[in-house]
Amino acid sequence: MVTTLERREQIVEMARQNNTVKVDELAERFTVSTVTIRNDLNYLERKGCIVRCYGGAMVNRHFAFDRPVQDKGKMFADIKSRIAAKAAAMVHDGDAIILDSGSTTAKITRHLAEKNGLVVMTNSLNIAYDLASYDNIEVMVAGGTLRRQSFSLHGPAGEQLLKNYRFDKLFLGVDGFDLNAGITTPHEGEAHVNRVMCEVAREVIAVTDASKFGRKSFCMIRDAGGIDTLITDSRIPDNYLQALTAMGVKVIIADRDD
Repeated sequence: MVTTLERREQIVEMARQNNTVKVDELAERFTVSTVTIRNDLNYLERKGCIVRCYGGAMVNRHFAFDRPVQDKGKMFADIKSRIAAKAAAMVHDGDAIILDSGSTTAKITRHLAEKNGLVVMTNSLNIAYDLASYDNIEVMVAGGTLRRQSFSLHGPAGEQLLKNYRFDKLFLGVDGFDLNAGITTPHEGEAHVNRVMCEVAREVIAVTDASKFGRKSFCMIRDAGGIDTLITDSRIPDNYLQALTAMGVKVIIADRDD
């Protein structure tokens, strides 16, 4: 029998694929009461995943849904490359850093070839693979259960490993970035790992293209003002730029020369 969280995650995925879901059909599928399903839908609407309608719910297109990392990498690829280059410029010889999973963080790896004495911890299999050929980098992998959508690992084992160390910088990928909802991701296990990453890093640097602003997802990682630096592009809305600056977050615009 699935847990409440698993059922709700499956409902979100069904809404994403089919655009709408019906209370009666969901109750039959999960062998629960219609009252339980309505409670689920009310909860998911409060989270911003769906919009309630008569007899069920419709997908909220502003919600940051989970997508395969290969698909994400094709979206705004040039902008993500510029963001990655700016991020890599913040890495100094001898640093111990964390690279979170994600299409933007994955592009940072190609800029680390000339750095010396780095230690890189990651929960991403594709990032670890890319770094494996660099003799100048000690690669550490936070293990756990594989998320095939993102090639990332999550779970208590990886979280405990992270807690054994302290890092200079964390480069945090973003699925949703909302001033009120904060930094979010669709997957609870990923959110747990990301929160631990934030705890063990001296500096938290979020990297995201501006399409993620105004989007929110299922699981919160950190408040919008809980990061030190944001690297993004010039499409960032003015109210986000002003609000984050007022919160003390340093904002770097990757596609500007200034």
